[in-house]
Amino acid sequence: MKQVDFTSHNLDVPELTLRGMLLGVLITVIFTASNVYLGLKVGLTFSSSIPAAVISMAVLKMFKDSNVLENNMVQTQASAAGTLSAVIFIIPGLLMIGYWQGFAFWQTLMICACGGCLGVLFTIPLRRAMVVNSDLPYPEGLAAAEILKVGSGSAAGTKENGIREILSGGIISAIVSLGTSGFQVISSEVHYWFTFGKITSQLPIGFSSALLGAGYLIGIASGMAMLTGTILAWGVFVPYLTSITPPAAGQSASALASAIWAQKVRLIGAGAIGIAAIWTLFTLIKPIIEGMQISMQAMNRQDAGKTLHRMDTDMSPKATGMVLAVILIGLLGTFYSFIADANLAAGTTWLFVIAGVAVAICMGFFVAAACGYMAGLIGTSASPISGIGILGIIISSLVVLGIGSTVSLFDTAMGTKFAIALAIFITSVIVSIAAISNDNLQDLKTGYLVGATPWRQQVALLLGCIVGAFAIAPVLNLLYEAYGFVGAMPRPGMDESQVLSAPQATLMSTIAQGIFSHNLDWNYILGGVGVGIAMIIVDRLLKKNSAKYSLPPLAVGMGIYLPPTLEMPLILGAVMSYFVFRYLRNRAAERSPQNIEEDVEACNRHGVLFASGLIVGESIMGVIIAIIIVFSVTSGGSDAPLALVKEFGPTADWLGLAVFIAMIVLFVQRIVSVKFETNK
Repeated sequence: MKQVDFTSHNLDVPELTLRGMLLGVLITVIFTASNVYLGLKVGLTFSSSIPAAVISMAVLKMFKDSNVLENNMVQTQASAAGTLSAVIFIIPGLLMIGYWQGFAFWQTLMICACGGCLGVLFTIPLRRAMVVNSDLPYPEGLAAAEILKVGSGSAAGTKENGIREILSGGIISAIVSLGTSGFQVISSEVHYWFTFGKITSQLPIGFSSALLGAGYLIGIASGMAMLTGTILAWGVFVPYLTSITPPAAGQSASALASAIWAQKVRLIGAGAIGIAAIWTLFTLIKPIIEGMQISMQAMNRQDAGKTLHRMDTDMSPKATGMVLAVILIGLLGTFYSFIADANLAAGTTWLFVIAGVAVAICMGFFVAAACGYMAGLIGTSASPISGIGILGIIISSLVVLGIGSTVSLFDTAMGTKFAIALAIFITSVIVSIAAISNDNLQDLKTGYLVGATPWRQQVALLLGCIVGAFAIAPVLNLLYEAYGFVGAMPRPGMDESQVLSAPQATLMSTIAQGIFSHNLDWNYILGGVGVGIAMIIVDRLLKKNSAKYSLPPLAVGMGIYLPPTLEMPLILGAVMSYFVFRYLRNRAAERSPQNIEEDVEACNRHGVLFASGLIVGESIMGVIIAIIIVFSVTSGGSDAPLALVKEFGPTADWLGLAVFIAMIVLFVQRIVSVKFETNK
């Protein structure tokens, strides 16, 4: 069978097809519903790109002319389900403050659709700077590409070896995930709390196989930056703040420390992320402008009969402009319908409409660049979208506060409630933009590695955003009517034990209320800005004095902001990769000094495939468990239908630790035991 070169310019194979789009629509709807439920219940969502790629390969292989590029389009479209649903981190706040009594279908749909599509458009000029001409690892994008290549037989090396590595990692990771999230006989994390006088902190560790695999892919620089952030959070800020903060009546030392981290230290992390994101955008201005110039030149070349390579063609400026115009009209109409309900003067109404749309778009481009960079640094799943949401709610609230003060909006309690609601509404658009841009660059990296046509991927993701937007509003209403939110119950007498916590929406609503009541403690956010500036200076000094060392400031901010049990597997994976590479290089230098790079790469490829398998297994098992939970709860059953035991305590902790250590040993063993192909 003739091998197809999927990177050639003149390629004649199905890529963006009707059957692929229909399959993508079906996967998007199912995954969106599952993600919305999990996000509201526990504050986490799963990345749907990799499960969608696996499902696509399984379904489309029934067609003789299916190929890696068509499968990539399906996962690109369906990936919107795992990311657009991040809007649930903010929009339930409208019910929590009592402004909405239910989710307005068209307004919710338009927020998600317009925000998501803007996220796609804003990443078009970023593609060359952050995907083609960048060394960012994009761990999940790389993993998805390896899976697609192996599934199509287009990967380097034998297809059988690649499938064996991915299957090995996938099966092991899925079994472990089933034992932790499903059967609940193995702990997914362990916290060791310690107290010295009034000082309290913890030594945490998470046992996620997927994050261990992602850590292997991100590299030592990002891992050390996240470790720095974790040490700052739990070795400096939390101990200091617990030493000066008295606990509430009956509050344990660990509960106090957890509350301080969630309510104060995370704001430091958000401040550090914000200033680091601004710096990142500043460093990207030149390549972004160059990318836009290339796009304009490409359009002129097409007019002259000359074209760019197929793999370097984005949506044309004309098509992008038309889509942007439609989005702007949609946003203006949506904001007008929301603000008109407040019965303000016509001039004030339009002032808020224009300001709201302007803030959403301007802040949106900033977060698109920041989130795309964060996704490239540590992956989509671990990227702190809610941290960007905090920055969004602060900016939106300050703008609304400034305008509202000039038009006497705060003379009434209803005016203040409207101001808070409008800030949440604006931030919902910003979060939708952030979520999709966070995902889109990951997808474009996958496409770049497998030979996809960028403009077709951009069209597929636009479709995914629209389909996902139609699914989100009714699912949100269904879950609200069934369970209610903290502080927002649709009917009296409902079971409060089943209420959906929506933790991020609660936090952002609290921040908005704090800004409008003038009691938000800005010291923590400004302190985070100071930390971020210090990290930027350290990073610049390291890069100036050595080409080998760096300390990405965004990763430091994420280390402060993210839960430490998510960070530790990433850090351990990065450290593991560093020592494995050192060992491989030393061994290759002894055995085959003339082929060091080839030998190391041969071993590393097996590591990349096994790491990809770990991400695949946990992702797919997460989807399966999510669907089982949704069916169970909606039929009146438990939210842990697969749990075998209710309390397994220390035994589960030790089992989790033992399994995680075994996973690391197996991971390393599979890499270092690879035979040297170049020595045969």
